[in-house]
Amino acid sequence: MTSSAWPAALSAARLHVVSGKGGTGKTTVAAALALALASGGRRTLLVEVEGRQGIAQLFDTPPLPYEERKIAVAPGGGEVRALAVDAEAALLEYFEMFYRLGMAGRTLRRMGAVEFATTLAPGLRDVLLTGKVKECVNRRGADGRPVYDAVVLDAPPTGRVVSFLDVTKAMAELARSGPIHSQSEGVVQVLHSELTAVHLVTLLEELPVTETLESAAELSAAGLPTGAVIVNRVRPQWLPDRSVAAAASGRVDADRVRTGLSAAGLDLPADVVDGLVAETVDHAVRVHAEAAALARLEEGPALPRLELPQLVEGVDLGSLYELADELVEQGVAAGEEAA
Repeated sequence: MTSSAWPAALSAARLHVVSGKGGTGKTTVAAALALALASGGRRTLLVEVEGRQGIAQLFDTPPLPYEERKIAVAPGGGEVRALAVDAEAALLEYFEMFYRLGMAGRTLRRMGAVEFATTLAPGLRDVLLTGKVKECVNRRGADGRPVYDAVVLDAPPTGRVVSFLDVTKAMAELARSGPIHSQSEGVVQVLHSELTAVHLVTLLEELPVTETLESAAELSAAGLPTGAVIVNRVRPQWLPDRSVAAAASGRVDADRVRTGLSAAGLDLPADVVDGLVAETVDHAVRVHAEAAALARLEEGPALPRLELPQLVEGVDLGSLYELADELVEQGVAAGEEAA
C-alpha cells in the first residue's frame, strides 16, 4: 500500500464508509473525516448504524435520535450533521413510504412485528440501514443539488463490513420483485459505484494490519470500492534508524548514556538512568514492530495511505478538529459535483 495524497477519485466520492478492527479508533476517524470533508463551507452527514451512540459521546452531545441534527461547525463555515440509524424506525419509514401503513406501522412495532421481520430475514436489517444511508446520499434539495456534499458512515468493524455492505445482493436475489427488490437494487448501485469509497482504519500492529489486508482483499473480491488506508495513532520515533535494531535487542550502553547526560549537565542517580535505558529499549521494540507492520502494508494493494497521530491526552472535541486538520493537510477534501 503506497503512501500518496488523497486522490481526486476519493474527492469525487460522496459516501465514505469507515471500517476497522475493533479498538483501532474507527469512530474517531470517521468523525474527523466528516469534519475534514465539511471544511470550506461544505455540509456533511455523519451516520452510525451500530446503536452505540459513539458519535454523541465524541461530540459531547445528548444521545442522537432518529433524525439528522447539526453537531459541529467546520472550518470555513461548513457544518456536520449526525444521524443514528435505528433499524426499527427505518423499517417503519419504509412501510410508510411504500405501503402507506402510517398508524398500522406503529402498531406493528408495538406488537413486535419489526423484530420478527428482521429475525425472519436477518439481511433485512442491513438492507434497511444501508438503504437509509443511500437515501441520504441521493437526496437533493429544491435547487437539484445534493443536500450533503459527503456522507460518512461509521460502519461495522472489518470482520463484518463486507457482509454488511454486500447483503443487499442477497436480498435482491431473495425478493425478485416489489419494493424490497427495488430498494436492494438501489443500494447495490450506490455501494458498487464511484460514489462510494470504503476506508480502512488500522494501527501499526500485527492483528489490525492482518485484518486490514484481508478486508482489502474481500472488498475487492466483492466489487466494493476500497478508498484509503488510514493509519491511526502514529507515534513519533525518537531514535535514529541505525540505533533501533540494537536497542530493540537490549544493546544499550548505560555508561555511554550516563556520560552523555553528564555532558549535558544532568547528573542523574543510577536508578533513573537505568529507567531511561529500559524506556529506550521499550521504545525501540515498539518502533521495530511498527516498522515491520508498515512494511506489510506497503507490500499489500497499492492504496492511498493517510496517517493520524497518537493523541497523548485522549480524544475530545478539540482533538477531533486537530485530527481533521491533519487530514486536510494530507489532501482530504470533498469534490464539487459536476453541473
